[in-house]
Amino acid sequence: MTHRVLVTGASQGIGRACAARLAQDGYDVVNIDLKAPAQALARETFVAADLSDEAATAKALAEALAAGPITRLVNNVGTVRPGSLEEATSADLAAVVSLNLRCSIQCVQALLPGMKSARFGRIVGISSRAALGKELRTVYAATKAGIEGMTRVWALELGAHGITANAVGPGPIGTELFHRVNPADSPRTKAIIEGIPVKRLGTPEDVAHAVASLLDERAGFITGQVLYVCGGMTVGNAGA
Repeated sequence: MTHRVLVTGASQGIGRACAARLAQDGYDVVNIDLKAPAQALARETFVAADLSDEAATAKALAEALAAGPITRLVNNVGTVRPGSLEEATSADLAAVVSLNLRCSIQCVQALLPGMKSARFGRIVGISSRAALGKELRTVYAATKAGIEGMTRVWALELGAHGITANAVGPGPIGTELFHRVNPADSPRTKAIIEGIPVKRLGTPEDVAHAVASLLDERAGFITGQVLYVCGGMTVGNAGA
């Protein structure tokens, strides 16, 4: 059985942490992203592509699959387009849906023949706590909730083929982008951390651990689930 895994958008942030963890776990990682990572991993193949474009995505997937089937997939690539409800535009919606949802569907469709042939597959989508509701995230939250909905449908449709589909929903994660927008000494950042039951930000490696667990061959009885990696924040919100 092949031990190749495709991670979209794996050149930085959470995607990079996933790629590094999976390479450490012994997988050959295929990274499709717009820009190459700062430093390639020993077990990494990089394919450059603008995944917001359907034709470019198809070409990149064909290149990745030329070396053989890939039976594990992490649909990580995404974009945000933050803004209030009044500010949301149809252009924002189209852009975020294309990258966050259309790309995910297209990647699964491309890898599915190989998964079905192997009678084995693992699909993990990166959702977000924002799927449960977050201000200034109308468009983004809609697509992340969409990822969770698709995950449940795929679990039902693909389970008989030995293929599982799950999603991981990160809460506040200390990525470079987060720290740039939320300085460590700002009252807002301190309030965010104080609102997390474990009293710290998550790390990209926290998310990567959850992803790696769901990709494991031994995780075959877990499907259609959403695992929030949020330090307990979703529980706190539910009880507010």
